[in-house]
Amino acid sequence: MFTGIIESLGEIKSLKNEGSNVRIEIDSTLLNELKVDQSVAHNGVCLTVEKINTSSYEVVAVKETIDKTNLGEWLAGQKVNLERCMQMNGRLDGHIVQGHVDSTATVQSIIEEKGSWIYKFQLRAPSKLIVEKGSICINGTSLTAFNVTDNSFEVTIIPYTYEHTVFHQLAAGSLVNIEFDIVGKYIQRMVQV
Repeated sequence: MFTGIIESLGEIKSLKNEGSNVRIEIDSTLLNELKVDQSVAHNGVCLTVEKINTSSYEVVAVKETIDKTNLGEWLAGQKVNLERCMQMNGRLDGHIVQGHVDSTATVQSIIEEKGSWIYKFQLRAPSKLIVEKGSICINGTSLTAFNVTDNSFEVTIIPYTYEHTVFHQLAAGSLVNIEFDIVGKYIQRMVQV
């Protein structure tokens, strides 16, 4: 369980195919605080730390994860948002995030607004799981959606978020990971029964 508040940027050191899986080695300032078997969100994808090296750590993504996320586009040298799992005795500054990516979306446009940026996203498939002024998780970052339609939405990025997450790397056409709000997913499930 996560909050969507990014702690650090990691840098992908290497990606190695292992059958249908991909082993990812990451350099991170969080390295000294990690342990084997710990969950860490990488651009919103929950992956388990399998090995800790001198200056990096390793995780493995399975085919299901690769197919449902933007992980297939990751490259060595690329930065990724990192968040360790939530501590139950702390504040929930973002919203409840599972680290289970539901879909991907494409950046349609980025508009600079004299100190902030408006990002518009196109969903892969229409969804009723985003509501106006509701929570949305993009590449692991907890944000508020507005101008919501069935297949698009916008968010505003403040300077701190722009500088301390991967949002400064995104451009029109970039593919991002989307996790819908868990409360909305449960309500949709109950209504469909």
